[in-house]
Amino acid sequence: MNGADLELAMGGPNGMSGLFCTLSSEARSQESLTEPSPVELLKPASSISSISQSNKGINVKEILKSLVAAPVETTESGPDSLPYPDHQAMKREAQAMLPMQFHSFDRSVVVQAKKPLSGLTVNTVGSSGSSSALTSGSTPNIFAATSATPKSMINTTGATDSSTPSSSSFVNGATSKNLPAVQTVAPMPEDTMENMSITTKLERALEKVAPLLREIFVDFAPFLSRTLLGSHGQELLIEGLVCMKSSTSVVELVMLLCSQEWQNSIQKNAGLAFIELINEGRLLCHAMKDHIVRVANEAEFILNRQRAEDVHKHAEFESNCAQYAADRKEEETMCDHLISAAKHRDHVTANQLKQKILNILTNKHGAWGTVAQRSSCLFPFSSQLHDFWRLDYWEDDLRRRRRFIRNPFGSTHLDITCKSLEDYGPEEDEALRGRKGFRGQAVVSQNPETDLMLEGDDDAVSLLQEKEVDNLAGPVVLSTPAQLIAPVTEARGTLSITTTEIYFEVDEDDPSFRRIDGKVLVYSEGLHGKWMFSEIRAVFTRRFLLQNTALEIFMANRTSVMFNFPDQATVKKVVYSLPRVGVGTSYGLPQARRISLATPRQLFKSSNMTQRWQRREISNFEYLMFLNTIAGRTYNDLNQYPVFPWVLTNYESEELDLTIPGNFRDLSKPIGALNPKRAVFYADRYESWDEETPPCHYTTHYSTAASTLHWLVRIEPFTTFFLNANGNKFDHPNRTFSGIARSWRHCQRDTADVKELIPEFYYLPEMFVNSNGYCLGDRDDGVPVCDVELPAWAKKPEDFVRINRMALESEFVSCQLHQWIDLIFGYKQRGPEAARALNVFHHLTYEGSVNLDSLASDPLLREATEAQIQSVGQTPSQLLIEPHPPRSSAMHLCFLPQSPLMFKDQMQQDVIMVLKFPSNSPVTHVAANTLPHLTLPAVVTITCSRLFAVNRWHNTVGLRGAPGYSLEQAHHLPIEMDSLIANNSGMNKRQITDLVDQSIQINTQCFVVTADNRYILVCGFWDKSFRVYSSDTGKLTQIVFGHWDVVTCLARSESYIGGDCYIVSGSRDATLLLWYWSGRHHIIGDNPNNSDYPAPRAVLTGHDYEVVCVSVCAELGIVISGAKEGPCLVHTITGDLLRALEGPDSCVLPRLISVSSEGHCIIYYDRGQFCNFSINGKLLAQMEINDSTRAVLLSSDGQNLVTGGDNGVVEVWQACDFKQLYVYPGCDAGIRAMDLSHDQRTLITGMASGSIVAFNIDFNRWHFEHQNRY
Repeated sequence: MNGADLELAMGGPNGMSGLFCTLSSEARSQESLTEPSPVELLKPASSISSISQSNKGINVKEILKSLVAAPVETTESGPDSLPYPDHQAMKREAQAMLPMQFHSFDRSVVVQAKKPLSGLTVNTVGSSGSSSALTSGSTPNIFAATSATPKSMINTTGATDSSTPSSSSFVNGATSKNLPAVQTVAPMPEDTMENMSITTKLERALEKVAPLLREIFVDFAPFLSRTLLGSHGQELLIEGLVCMKSSTSVVELVMLLCSQEWQNSIQKNAGLAFIELINEGRLLCHAMKDHIVRVANEAEFILNRQRAEDVHKHAEFESNCAQYAADRKEEETMCDHLISAAKHRDHVTANQLKQKILNILTNKHGAWGTVAQRSSCLFPFSSQLHDFWRLDYWEDDLRRRRRFIRNPFGSTHLDITCKSLEDYGPEEDEALRGRKGFRGQAVVSQNPETDLMLEGDDDAVSLLQEKEVDNLAGPVVLSTPAQLIAPVTEARGTLSITTTEIYFEVDEDDPSFRRIDGKVLVYSEGLHGKWMFSEIRAVFTRRFLLQNTALEIFMANRTSVMFNFPDQATVKKVVYSLPRVGVGTSYGLPQARRISLATPRQLFKSSNMTQRWQRREISNFEYLMFLNTIAGRTYNDLNQYPVFPWVLTNYESEELDLTIPGNFRDLSKPIGALNPKRAVFYADRYESWDEETPPCHYTTHYSTAASTLHWLVRIEPFTTFFLNANGNKFDHPNRTFSGIARSWRHCQRDTADVKELIPEFYYLPEMFVNSNGYCLGDRDDGVPVCDVELPAWAKKPEDFVRINRMALESEFVSCQLHQWIDLIFGYKQRGPEAARALNVFHHLTYEGSVNLDSLASDPLLREATEAQIQSVGQTPSQLLIEPHPPRSSAMHLCFLPQSPLMFKDQMQQDVIMVLKFPSNSPVTHVAANTLPHLTLPAVVTITCSRLFAVNRWHNTVGLRGAPGYSLEQAHHLPIEMDSLIANNSGMNKRQITDLVDQSIQINTQCFVVTADNRYILVCGFWDKSFRVYSSDTGKLTQIVFGHWDVVTCLARSESYIGGDCYIVSGSRDATLLLWYWSGRHHIIGDNPNNSDYPAPRAVLTGHDYEVVCVSVCAELGIVISGAKEGPCLVHTITGDLLRALEGPDSCVLPRLISVSSEGHCIIYYDRGQFCNFSINGKLLAQMEINDSTRAVLLSSDGQNLVTGGDNGVVEVWQACDFKQLYVYPGCDAGIRAMDLSHDQRTLITGMASGSIVAFNIDFNRWHFEHQNRY
């Protein structure tokens, strides 16, 4: 075909130009497409769905249009026929193209269906207004001959108007919508068109559409290759349609499309090929649709899950932010709280220091003391209006509070009146009225077995699991709301625990705190408290209002503080935030936190105290105090005050014989059942009980806050507590504690009085003296109430306390005390055994009877229940549910020092041995540290020439069967001379060569030996120091400075575990310094890095002259010192001057002082004068002897005094009244020093002749010989 034919076939030049314009428009339209979706590309064109016959003379322009047209969807894939889709099918397909909505996690997104390529629209044949005029020279459509014309066509124009004049139309009446309309291209300038060749024109016209056509041929080559066959079946292109990919000629493409063979092949083969193509595309379309829907669903699920996660993370983030803000706010609040608390504490401390300085300066013995003050005698409990005293909170080793200190808030309470009888209710106390008010209250079951099964109540403490928390860090480890529990005070506040300290800050804005009387608060310590971890010695769990939510912490300063917490979980957290101290070292239990959290019964079973009591290693008093302590009794809660028994019944006779059983109470019965008539009354009450509450024998209790204050009303701070609890009035004189015998009668006859005693009856004589001059009124018989009337056999309060204590320790009590323990702490405390023993009390006194947390919804009922518990008292925790074992008989333990029969088996010689040293220098100091557990038990002796000897001690003295007795050692002497001294081989290791001041007179007060015998402290050096020497090598180890003049005397307190103790040095500068000896580092001071410059713990002032004698007792916390002239002074170990001990006028030159832990202070004055003072300054006894005494010594119990002097005679005295008990044979030399072995059975004396003498001594024999009748 040449160019002319081509031009003619295409309708002349105008036809060719239109064709090129159409092709150019199609190319531009295809270029404007973005990547179409596979679904749209695979829709078959219905306009070319079937070709069954060939038509000659078809217009090339329409052929190209039909080839370029996008395919339209078909429904059948069969090769023979292609049925038309009906209108419903087309409608469904149209609906399938509607927008799809997807839900994301935060918003709904509408995804529009993709628009047809270049604005494809779906139309149907025969639409109204779709016909268009036929262009001239047009040929019939190649599809017009088909009998089945598709109903839908694809219009590729972007316009919506189908009757555009520029669009071409099919012949034979086909509408223009049957072909894709092509936008017209602006005609090229005519002169340019005429000058171009036809090839150039073709290339120019098909420049953009040719690549698209070529790409279509290449992509659909497998289908189109079937149409490129000649009339005889030969291939028109040798290399196939793939060659079009590398071809760049437009002419070849046009020639292919315009060739007759192409036309014939298409008419013959295109139908089947395109049907196959379309059907495969349709299948692919459906698969792709399903895939897209599935992916969309998965995407929606993923988005929903991500949205949920994001919502959760967002909420978690908001929660974390809120928590962080709350934590920061709480931390800031805590910081403010700690700062304000520190300010309060600093203010309190500053006031205390200010008051202390003023006391030191303005005291009678201070620098500003007036001459008038100095001339007056200072007696304790004097009638001076400004001189008031109160009981200190200091406890000794047996938990006795005996020390009185000055009371700046004291008063005679002269403005206080007594209650009248009208102020009291009916004879049945408030407890009964309270019980009637609680008839409707639900009562917890009182089954004794279930009540006793406390949380973790496994009696074997070893089964408790302890998780030690030692990695706590941060400024505040724990902060929790808490209540400070003090007598008649419950102060709410915040307890904060750091890694080294405890802080408590009271909430002063709390309404309940504002209601507390200020007079009570001045006696409440710890409201702005701070305690160091290093000061904590024991931690006990406690009950408060019958709930196990409290802790009591015992400190190194021998005081305790009690806190109540919201719940038991908080208690556990607090315990695990505190040091691992357990319940201390006194009860044979490990120092672990699990011990602090153990139940009372677990503590009882795990402790060794019962066995020690049975073996008579500890006293009845000590064992009862132990039981009270582990059972929850505490001085900090008057409602749980320690309880002790009445033991005597004879308070009437002039003389008391402790060998008569009738003088002792039957301890197998409760106090209410001792009187048979009253026992019947209580039994009838129990049997005829008609209340809704559980029946009981007694509506009152043997230990309540009211009864405790009743006993202690005469001493502060209990006087103030009593007035606060009783409407600021004293009791009616008839009801006031006014006599021992009267109170005993009431406890036997009054049906509302079943009070037991308190521990003070056995150690505190001051409670019976109205020392502050309170006006307590007159009884009905006209007798004024003042001091407590004592039994006739007690001449003074000290006699009553001493005899009462002797009765408590007697054999009659020892052999039946376990039965009283069964009633109070044991198996007769509750349950059927309690009912049989007439020992059932109000149900609200028992542990586990009520759960206050269950009453949280009813505040009024809870408040009433708490008030009821406070009024009726609390029964101690039950320690055992089987009978308590009895104490072993003294006859079976006759070898013990406490045994009254030990002296009957063998009367030993008075003198055991005499040991003469090579040196004739007087032995001026003897220290017998003979405890078996020491590395070297020895008797250390020091002579006047400062030659010392470490003489080994053999524990062989005693009866057969005694501890430490062995046949090999039976004939050995107890003291073996120091080998270095005996052999005269190492004198340089036993000689202190440093020179002392020449004006110093060497005596026993110039030396101190540590408790382990390893170090010797010596004073009197010219450089105003005292020095520490090793007893092993004699070498100097430390020099201690602190005084302004020569040190004249030294003293050591008793040592505790580890060897720590106090050292007191007295000087010519009239002061004393209190030092701390570290048994761990063996130095003065607790810092080994600063051993050259240790600082004293306290400076004690008040003397006017050189200090010549001193004694210190760590258990009582006092230092008693005497100067060359003037009275002896009593200081606390914190430096406070308590009082002066002033004896008769002739007693002004003290020379020797000995103080015992029992509170006896023996002072020897010049010219043979002896005085015995109590620790509270009362002169108990005095005597005068002819001997010039050089050494005095008190037994460990403080009951016996041993003296020795220049006449060489050792005498034993009864300390309370200086009754002489025994006189040893005289020695040939004067006595310079004395000491007792650890078992109190050997007395070692240092003689002026340079020897030591060991005496047998038996305090028990003299005790039982002289102290059975009073």
